[in-house]
Amino acid sequence: MTQSTTTASAATPPLDLTDRLAGLAAGSATHALRHQREKVATATEGSYRALFDPALPGLSLAERFAVALHAARRTPSAALAAHYLARLRETGLDHAAIAAIEAGNVETVADARLRAMLVFTRKLIEKPVEGDRDALHALPAAGLSTPEVVTLAQLIAFLSYQVRLVAGLRALDGAVEGDALEPGAPQAGIDRAGETLRINGFTSEVLDWKAWLDVVPVERATPEQIAVLEESHPKAKVSDYYLFLVHQPEILRQRSAAFNAIMYAPGGMARAERELASTVVSCINGCVYCASVHAQRFEQLAKRNDVIAQVFGNPREAGTTAREVAIARFSVALTEHPDRIGAASLAALRQAGLSDAEILDGIHAIAIFAWANRLMLNLGEPVFGAGA
Repeated sequence: MTQSTTTASAATPPLDLTDRLAGLAAGSATHALRHQREKVATATEGSYRALFDPALPGLSLAERFAVALHAARRTPSAALAAHYLARLRETGLDHAAIAAIEAGNVETVADARLRAMLVFTRKLIEKPVEGDRDALHALPAAGLSTPEVVTLAQLIAFLSYQVRLVAGLRALDGAVEGDALEPGAPQAGIDRAGETLRINGFTSEVLDWKAWLDVVPVERATPEQIAVLEESHPKAKVSDYYLFLVHQPEILRQRSAAFNAIMYAPGGMARAERELASTVVSCINGCVYCASVHAQRFEQLAKRNDVIAQVFGNPREAGTTAREVAIARFSVALTEHPDRIGAASLAALRQAGLSDAEILDGIHAIAIFAWANRLMLNLGEPVFGAGA
């Protein structure tokens, strides 16, 4: 009996924070499904722990939990808000500040530094495309160092991922009914494979990206920073994006692990379909750089770009097949209204032939681009002509 109990315990991962927020029971079908992508689960938990590590220098725990509560209230997510409110109260932040965050009146927070962070948070949560250079530069003006800005940006972006992941898991578990999504009709597309698309400000051309604050010069990077850059991406040492985020190496390490496990894991949803979902999310959020990169990857994998042209034209009506239509519409819904996602929201995906394992991969891809888009939009800008 002891041996079988031990074996069963080893086979069922213990509940982590995401499991608890999503209301998953250990060993349930949804819990087991989620932990088939154990690398994603581990990196998600690792990201939370890195971002809220008491030993992380810079932003205080009170500041980090205040930002988390504000993000959860503005999204909104009742489950995340309850968690972060409890954690914030443990920090001893004054009652007036907590009350202001709860009421959404962050402009009345007395501490100017915290107030600047909360105003930035609201902008990134509600309309990330408005988090421009001026919005970012308001943070150093309020006294934040570049590593503190990186922590704040990663935190807000992670929370955007976390809330959509939890909403998707609750839908898979049947915990909430949610809004039903219209299945829609596929549209014939014109394949222009090999041709650069330029539609509505989006493009499939190769772009570069330039940070708005100081990056870490490779020659001055610490051994830990070098190791994280090498783990993250083959071109990380020449990328402003990675050289900026590596100001906080452990947070970048966990974020890169999550991204790579989500986008490149074998099996489940076809990689081209993950790229399609990513491109839809990027267009909805207005991230020209991310849309470009993942439009290219879709074409490389699918050997066509007809549906990408549709996404650039109108992501809400895109799709040359029933599967593509369902994926695009769910990507829009989970991006814009995670609080309305539930079991009914998955019906069109299932009707189009997606399994629950494929749907989970789609949820992961949509959620990780809530994270990726906010970093790309709010820390720098695309540079055109990189492929010339």
